[in-house]
Amino acid sequence: MSAIDTFWEFLAVAIGLLVVLGGLAATFLRGRGGATKELPREQPTAPAPPRAGTDERVERDTRSPVDTLPAPTDDTVEETLPPVTVPEVERPEAPQTRLQRLRARLARSNSALGQGLLALLSRGDLDEQAWEDVEDTLLTADLGVEATTELVDSLRTRVKVAGNADEAAVRGWLREELVALVDPSMDRTVASSRVDGRPAVVLVVGVNGTGKTTTVGKLARVLVAEDKDVVLGAADTFRAAAADQLQTWGERVGVPTVRSDREGADPAAVAFDAVKGAAEMEADVVIVDTAGRLHNKVGLMDELGKVKRVIEKQSPIDEVLLVLDATTGQNGLRQAEVFSEVVGITGIVLTKLDGTAKGGIVVAVQRKLGVPVKLIGLGEGPDDLAPFDPEGFVDAILD
Repeated sequence: MSAIDTFWEFLAVAIGLLVVLGGLAATFLRGRGGATKELPREQPTAPAPPRAGTDERVERDTRSPVDTLPAPTDDTVEETLPPVTVPEVERPEAPQTRLQRLRARLARSNSALGQGLLALLSRGDLDEQAWEDVEDTLLTADLGVEATTELVDSLRTRVKVAGNADEAAVRGWLREELVALVDPSMDRTVASSRVDGRPAVVLVVGVNGTGKTTTVGKLARVLVAEDKDVVLGAADTFRAAAADQLQTWGERVGVPTVRSDREGADPAAVAFDAVKGAAEMEADVVIVDTAGRLHNKVGLMDELGKVKRVIEKQSPIDEVLLVLDATTGQNGLRQAEVFSEVVGITGIVLTKLDGTAKGGIVVAVQRKLGVPVKLIGLGEGPDDLAPFDPEGFVDAILD
């Protein structure tokens, strides 16, 4: 073999080796970087079992990605609400107790009447001048002309028959005559019990300045002391503070008040709502306060008549109480007449009776209207209103 043949044979072997080595290199390079391999997914790790003495739920919550508030420490101050103040409900004084107390006050205020009469009647022989003095004393006490004439004529007859009488006898005669004039046979109870399954309805009326709203509040106390379930109706919508004043009276003894939040609201509508509300609450009695009005104001009196008619569309009215200021004396009788014509008075409340010696107004107003005095007011205290006791009234005057 020639050298040239040997060279070509060697060159062919070398080229073959290079081809083989090139293929191996390409294969190696593709495995290292030519294709993207998928990385194996991380398998979830099972939670470790809870340690002894720990709460598994709490352990898991602490690993939660949601933010939570730190647990309270001993230094955390707990916020407390201020205590709620519940107004104390008063227990009014019993009517029987207040009568005894008020009788002494009445005796002091009317002592001039009783002492003056006794002094005149027990001084021996009574001539015409003495009897005129007796008449003047009775008229000054607002007993009225007719009642005064009857009383003096009866006393003159007794003195004439008995001759000269001592003070004890005269006192006895005078007491009998005064009690007869006051007339204990009149029904002086105030309607305060349910009638035919509905509350009793009491309408309170009067002129300005007689203490009407205050009287309604005091009357509520009298009835609460008798264990009556009472509702108040604030139908005085013209005086700004009237509804607030009445509500305050009611709250003191736990009595609800039906009122309007709008000043100047229709009083008849408020009265209607009060009676309706009392029926829904199954109360024993509802007392409706009305605005004070002068008896000679026709428009205001017509409005009062409307209040009465609107109430009667829902319920009969069982009681209409007229509040009179005892210090007005005979001047109050004309007021009483007009109110009676418009709303039909069934009873009288005499206020400020302790501020006057005109106790005879009790007899005069009863005779004028033919209705009884049912309640008397003898002071500014919350329990200074009491049922009228004819014999106690006369005894207080003559004490």
